[in-house]
Amino acid sequence: MKLQMELATEKTESIENREIGELEGETEIIELEEIELEKIDLSKNIEVIEEEVEEKSKSQLIKMAGELRDRRNELNQEASRRATLRDRLNDETRGRVDAAHSHREKRDELNGSVQSAKDERDEMNHSASELFKGVGNKKKEEGSKKEKSVAVLEKEIEALEFRQQTEVMTGGTERKLIEKITDLKDKCSERKKQLEKDREMGEKKRQAEQARGKASALHREMIRLADEAQIEHNKMIECYRLADQVRNEADEIHARFIHAQELADFHHDWFIKVQKKLRKMDKSDESSRQSIREAAREEAKREGEEIYEKFKKGQSLGTEDLMKLQKSGLL
Repeated sequence: MKLQMELATEKTESIENREIGELEGETEIIELEEIELEKIDLSKNIEVIEEEVEEKSKSQLIKMAGELRDRRNELNQEASRRATLRDRLNDETRGRVDAAHSHREKRDELNGSVQSAKDERDEMNHSASELFKGVGNKKKEEGSKKEKSVAVLEKEIEALEFRQQTEVMTGGTERKLIEKITDLKDKCSERKKQLEKDREMGEKKRQAEQARGKASALHREMIRLADEAQIEHNKMIECYRLADQVRNEADEIHARFIHAQELADFHHDWFIKVQKKLRKMDKSDESSRQSIREAAREEAKREGEEIYEKFKKGQSLGTEDLMKLQKSGLL
């Protein structure tokens, strides 16, 4: 039994001898000093050798039982402290995992918004590009030739018509004048149509610039959302990292809890065994005392019968004889 206890101690000794600071690492979650977790003093364990227990006296066994009980209680308290800290660390682990899940949900939601903003931005850019195509061609045409304005053409027509009405002309001259007026009117009509097209083109340009402005705003919004999504992603990774770190600390404390509990169970088992041994000894002592009492009663009865026979034969009895006779129950 002594050998088994030493093996149990050796198995977890490396964990018990670790300093509290080694378990802390760089965690920002729980300071282990919040619960005093001292190393178990193995020198206080009660050494038990089964063969020696059988040879110990009753008083020695009573003393051993008290020592085993006290040490068991101390070790149970140590195990309880470790269980409390382990449970706190496990709660913190669950909290960190829940926080990671929350950040992951926010990240996914933001990524969805990023995709929506990107799709809308691309649509705005496509619309702007289509609108700007026509605007670009018109600018090239306007740059290649300069045309008279509608107002200038109308003044020229008005002047020629006035001349036609007020001057006396030959038939050939008037015919040429009429042809010139007709040509100017055609040009004026074409110019008005062109101006209408230009107004439409200006509207397209305005719409194109508006679409491009919306696309730029959507791009900025997409970048902002993407940055927020990255922040949530980084927070999620950090929460998972801290959860793993605290989980490892909880596993360390759990191993120390198991060690303390095993030592407590060892002392408890031997406390029970010694108690049983004491009860067995008490029964044996009682049986011995009962035998002695029975022998004394038998001896008193035998002496009483002898004295009673003397009395029947007429012999005188002394005070001591009468007392023995009374003790035997014959008087």
